[in-house]
This record gives sequence, C-alpha cells and structure tokens, in this order.
Amino acid sequence: MKDVLRPIYQEKASQSNTLGVLILEKMKPISPVTDNFDVILFNIVKDAEELWYVKHYEFENKSAAMHTVDEKLLHHWIDTSSYRRAVEWVINGTVIFERNEYITELKEQLRTFPQGKRDLKKVIEFAKLIRSYSEAKDLYESGHYLDSFSRMVHSLHYLARLSIIEKGFHPEVTVWNQVKKIEPEIYKLYQELIESGEPTDKRIHLMIIAVEHSISKRAESSTQHLLSLMKEQEEPWSFGELKVHPEIQEYILDLSSMIEHLVEKNIIEVVLQETKGDNIFHRTYKPS
Repeated sequence: MKDVLRPIYQEKASQSNTLGVLILEKMKPISPVTDNFDVILFNIVKDAEELWYVKHYEFENKSAAMHTVDEKLLHHWIDTSSYRRAVEWVINGTVIFERNEYITELKEQLRTFPQGKRDLKKVIEFAKLIRSYSEAKDLYESGHYLDSFSRMVHSLHYLARLSIIEKGFHPEVTVWNQVKKIEPEIYKLYQELIESGEPTDKRIHLMIIAVEHSISKRAESSTQHLLSLMKEQEEPWSFGELKVHPEIQEYILDLSSMIEHLVEKNIIEVVLQETKGDNIFHRTYKPS
C-alpha cells in the first residue's frame, strides 16, 4: 500500500517545510483510529498557510486520507488532548520520511511526557471531572437518575484519563483498555456502574462516594499547573485576572467550578477586599 501511495507522500517530502510523514494502515474491519479509511497519511509541516487540511483518495478499491497539519497545531493537540487521534497517529504510525529526525524526537517526547505538559493535561481533565461530578451529584439529589447516570459515566471517563496521565502515559481513544492495565481500581468502578445488578439510584450513590474520594486525594496534585501559576505573584488573584491569563485558556470554561472546589478543600484561600458597598467584598484567591 505504501508503494502505491509513494508519489503522493514523496511530493510532500520534497517540500522544504515538511518535517515528517507517517503512515498508519487499517488493521481491522471497523477502525476508528483511521476513521475507517484503509490508510492514513499524516504530514507534519511548519509555517503552513492553512493549519490543517485533509484530502481523500481512492485506489484499487481502497481509501486513503491525507492529513497535513502545522506543527504548532499538532503540539496544541498533544498538550491539550483536543484531538487524541492525531496523537495516536504519531505514536503508532510508521515513519516514511522525516527531516533531521523530527518525528523520532517527537515520539521520544511523547514517551517521556515532560512534567510541565503532564501538569497541564492533569488540570484540564481534573477541571472537567469536577464539573461533571458536580452535575451528576446534583441530578442524583434531584431524582433525575438516568441523567445522573449519564453524567457519572462521563465523570468516570475523566477520572480514568486523569489516572492514565498520572502514570505518565497519554490517554488514547481506547481509554478503558489502558485503564484496565494501568489503574484496575478505576476500571472496577466503571464495571460496577455499568454492569451491577443493583438499582440505578443505588449504583449512582455508591459512585458518588467513590468518585468523591478519588477527587479528594487527587485535588492538590492535579491542580499544580494552576497553583504554581498563582504563586508567581504575592498578591491574591481576582477571578477576572485568572480568566484572561493565557496559560489557563485550555480549562477556562471549567475554572470557576474548580476554584470553588479548591476553596472548599482549603487548597485555595479566599481573600476579601473592600468595595464601595457596605458589607460587600470582592473575592480574590491565593494558594493556601
């Protein structure tokens, strides 16, 4: 298959801004990792006019998709898990061209998973976990058990991804397959929620207790990205200052609920500042 596609990827390899080309072939009849195409060609370039474009091909009753992505966008995907499939293409794809060992070094970076990037991924997943868990708990207490069940499945998924990152791995699309090997206790929670013969409300209640415990023991370590940033200045932060900080943008939508949780757990301290109104104060925040 690689030989048939050679003219296509050789054209890309000849261009000076191409950093590397990988190929990934479909290995089973249903293949989400290749979007069910028979083959994926993944071209990484620099200084692209279009950050990401895709072309589809057909040959010998087979299909191929060629993705060309700017390296800055690819690194954004890697750092934030915003397009996990592309990360799998880098990890599992076969290198058919690279300039100055670019892809070899990129694969090594993914393998070693530097602590700074790990901390960013952890806080993104933790922020999602807090919001999802809070919604599941509220729905449960309101008697909306099926909606609560749905949110709890999402909560366990975020918890599973967080546990994988803690172990130094990048979460893949097949996250539960990873968790089964890496963090069997969380996999067991998922099994109990999905497969238990207990009534739905009882299953959710048990998960609320278990997930709350998991959140509590991970809260401080999972939010080091935020806490380290907040320690960069001595003065407390207003929420507005945090909200516009460029390093927080990847979890800005879940920032408010996460801060409230950290305040409840005494990981972040509230500092009140006077306003012109009587007995009305601005809330500002600093690490405890």
